[in-house]
Amino acid sequence: MSRLPVREALMRDILGMSTRPVAVKFYEDPTHLQGYELPEKRRYCQVLMEARRGKHVLLTPENIACPAAAWALGFREPPPVLASGEMPAAMGIFGSPDAVVHTFSTMQRLEMGSYKMVAACPLGEAAFEPDVVVVESLAEHLMWIALAYVFKTGGRLHFDTAVLQATCVDVTITPFVQRRMNMSIGCYGCREATDLAKGECVLGFPGEYLDEIVESLEALQRKAIPRVRGKNVYRALLERSEG
Repeated sequence: MSRLPVREALMRDILGMSTRPVAVKFYEDPTHLQGYELPEKRRYCQVLMEARRGKHVLLTPENIACPAAAWALGFREPPPVLASGEMPAAMGIFGSPDAVVHTFSTMQRLEMGSYKMVAACPLGEAAFEPDVVVVESLAEHLMWIALAYVFKTGGRLHFDTAVLQATCVDVTITPFVQRRMNMSIGCYGCREATDLAKGECVLGFPGEYLDEIVESLEALQRKAIPRVRGKNVYRALLERSEG
């Protein structure tokens, strides 16, 4: 795990990130992790927020505060008012309970009871190999990470989101179960309950891709990133327009 601080430092330095990428680990049984907080009540999106700002946090079926995330993580069955779509529809997120139920039917979830704990911390401080790396940052930063993911292989990326449960489902469970990168523009929950800024989005990828992504970011930094950020083509357009 000694490589993790180096990987985090390179990613942050290349991209200019102000907060930290987060390491996420699922445990089948509660495990003592020294230095980790077990707060009284937290939403999963709040755990990620705290981890990207330096904290080490544990989430369990006992201290998770969001029923939708508890359902997605396999911690707890949903209350009827959620499963029926009544609650999200009443909040104005969707136009009807039926639309919510249809949306729920498309979501990837963990099998109920398969995991008993989730740990989250800054990537460079993880004492474990992360199952998923979650990055919450500016859209331009996530663009480069996504390009790094296909830098060596090429091809197209397919991101999917319901604009609901962005952090728990879109960028954590989907990458964990499907073993692929996924990105989301956020959702009602994470934008209301955390400090995620208007210009920030979220991305997650399986931890096994970390080394290759950072190596590809280094390659992109040699030419592509500074050229794009220099905006020479745009500057030339302005000069022609002004002339």
